[in-house]
Amino acid sequence: MPVQIRPARALQTLRKGNAPIGEVPPDNQLSSMDHAMFTLLRSMDRVAVVQCVWVYEHPVDFEALKRFHHNLGYGLLGRRIERSPLPFARHRWVCDRGPAEMDVAERPRPRGELSDWIDERAQEPIDPERGPAWRLGVLPLTDGSTAVSLVASHCLIDGLGMGLAVAEAAIGKTRDLGYPPPHSRTRLRALAQDARQTVRGAPEVGRALAGAARAARRRRQEQAPASTPSRSVAAGSGCGDERVVVPAIAIHVDLDQWDERADALGGTSHHLAAGFAAKLGERMGRRRSGDGAVTLQIPLSDRSEHDTRANTLSFVSVSVDPSRVTTNLSPTRAAIKQVFNTLRETPDVASPMLPLAPLVSFVPKRALKRLAEATFGYDDLPVACSSLGDLAAVAACPDGTEAEYAFGGGVIQRVMREHLERHGELSLVFVRISGKMCITVVAYQAGEVCSKPQLRELAARTLAEFDLSGVIE
Repeated sequence: MPVQIRPARALQTLRKGNAPIGEVPPDNQLSSMDHAMFTLLRSMDRVAVVQCVWVYEHPVDFEALKRFHHNLGYGLLGRRIERSPLPFARHRWVCDRGPAEMDVAERPRPRGELSDWIDERAQEPIDPERGPAWRLGVLPLTDGSTAVSLVASHCLIDGLGMGLAVAEAAIGKTRDLGYPPPHSRTRLRALAQDARQTVRGAPEVGRALAGAARAARRRRQEQAPASTPSRSVAAGSGCGDERVVVPAIAIHVDLDQWDERADALGGTSHHLAAGFAAKLGERMGRRRSGDGAVTLQIPLSDRSEHDTRANTLSFVSVSVDPSRVTTNLSPTRAAIKQVFNTLRETPDVASPMLPLAPLVSFVPKRALKRLAEATFGYDDLPVACSSLGDLAAVAACPDGTEAEYAFGGGVIQRVMREHLERHGELSLVFVRISGKMCITVVAYQAGEVCSKPQLRELAARTLAEFDLSGVIE
C-alpha cells in the first residue's frame, strides 16, 4: 500500500451519487507502470494483494454488506487485465464485476482464530487476468463480533486506491470506467490496434532507453571497489522449494497517545511512524553494516479522485539512525526533510526504475526475474514503510456503520522459504482511522522471528521502547 504524502482529498470529499467520475481515457491500455508491475510479478511467479479488514463488535447489517459487495464491482475494482496478442504491446483493461456473491463462513470461529482467518483470506487465489481479481469475505466470531475482509490484486489497485474504492462503495457511489467486456476485439483487430499504439509509444520507449543508459552509468559509479557490499540476513536452510505464509499482525494504538508521543519526541505522526519502523528494523537485524542506519523504502502516491491507474507510485529511500528514535525524532525528521528537498531539486531520484517501465515488454523473459530483484531492492535489506495518513471515517463503514477496528496492508502470495531465509522481510503500513493508529506489520527473520507469537512479542517490546501501548492482534 502506498504512502500518501499529500492530503487524501479524494477520501475526504466524497459525495453520494451514481454519476460517472472523471474523464475516460481515450483507450483502455494499462499505464506503463501497471503493465510493468503485472509483467514483473508474473516473471517472479508471485501474486501481490492489498487487504482491508474490518472487525465489528456490534451487529452487522448483512443486507448493507451485500450492497457494498455489489457496489465494489462498479468502481475501481470492476475490471481485470486482458493480454494483448502482440508480444511487445501493453495489455488492456476490460470490464469485470467480480464474484457474484461474497464469501460467508459456514460456521463461527473463536476470536483467537481471527488472525489465522485473515491470513487464509489473504492467501485465497487472486488473479488480475483470469479472475477473480478481488474477494470479499465475512466471518462471524463466537464472541458475537464479525470480521470482514476485502482482498484485491495489487495489479488492480494500490492502497490509496483501495481506500477510495471502499469509501465510494460504502456510500453507494459508482463509476462508469468505459471499459469494454472481455474478448470484445477480434484477434485481427487487436493486433492492428495494439500495433498502432506500440508505434505511437515509440518516443516513450526511446526516452526510457536513454534513462536506462544514465541509470547504468550511475550504478557503475555507485558500485566502486570501495563500496561495502550488502549482506544477507541469514544463510539458506536448504528448504528453498517450500512456499510459506509470512507472519503478519495488526497493532492498534490510540491516536491521542500516538500524537502526544510524536510531539514529545520532536516530530509528527509520519516521523514517529518512520522511527518505529527503523527501530523494528534494527531489532530484526536490518541495519547496514557500514553506518548502522536502516534504509526505509517509502512509496509516494499522487493519486487523485479521478485517477483510474492501478498504481500511482514512486519510491524514495531514507536512511534513519535507529539508535536515538525512541528519545529524539529530530534526526529522523531532518533525514526525511533532506530527502524531500533533494526530490524537489532532482525528481528522478524517486523510483529510478519507474522511467524504465516502458522497457519491460522488450526485456527477455530470462532477464525479467533479475530485473524484478533489482527493482525491489532485496539485497539492501530495506524496510518498507507506508503511511496512508488520515482516512475518512466512511472507509471504516462497509455496512454503513463504523467498525470498531479497521486496518489494511499488503501481502505477497507464493513466497519461497529460501527467499525469506536469505533476505528476510519487514513491511509496515500505518493508517489513521476511527480514532486509532492502525499498524500492519509483515515480518520474517530467519531463526528469530518466524511466527506470529514471536512477532507479537517483538512488536510489544518495540512499542514499550517508545512508551506506547496498544492492542496487538
